[in-house]
Amino acid sequence: MLAHTGKRLTTRITGHVQEKLQAAADLVGATLNQFVVQAALEKAEKIIESESTIVLTRRESMRLLDMIENPPPRNEKFIQAQVRYQRLKNDAGSTD
Repeated sequence: MLAHTGKRLTTRITGHVQEKLQAAADLVGATLNQFVVQAALEKAEKIIESESTIVLTRRESMRLLDMIENPPPRNEKFIQAQVRYQRLKNDAGSTD
């Protein structure tokens, strides 16, 4: 039985791009494939991190903490939404 080696990713690039990527790969002692995969992973991690993080100013963070510690009073719309949510939650639990 053959060992599973993973998925394949193919792309077309210009000769100039390949030369530049190969030069960089050679400088770090990696194959072109290893270099491209590592570079793509690093970029993906940065994007995921930046899209998963909310940066607040000191003033914004203090306002958020204040709202958590001292939430505004619940208005009628909130109470109605809470009742609907509980009803849906209970209905979903009773179908099991």
